[in-house]
Amino acid sequence: MAKTSQVHRDRKRERLIARYAARRGELRKVLKDAEVSLDEKLEAQAALEKLPRNSCRTRLTRRCLLTGRARGGYQKFGLSRIMLRQLALEGKIPGMTKSSW
Repeated sequence: MAKTSQVHRDRKRERLIARYAARRGELRKVLKDAEVSLDEKLEAQAALEKLPRNSCRTRLTRRCLLTGRARGGYQKFGLSRIMLRQLALEGKIPGMTKSSW
């Protein structure tokens, strides 16, 4: 089980990302536009730097929904490899069975 402080920190980051997503998207669009002047791009870059660092999507860590484990997660299920195996063996994941050959 991950430390609860780390799980709460990531949840706070998720809220910040959602709050600033539109503003960050607009500024990124200005920076990538070839028609925009250099001065406008510099202003957009300065505005982007003023936003909170944790509002950037790359700072978010995907965690297991049950344990909060940060490593070894299956994105499709939102679970860590350990919990995925355990739930599959218990038959709690529909359509997933233990394979043997």
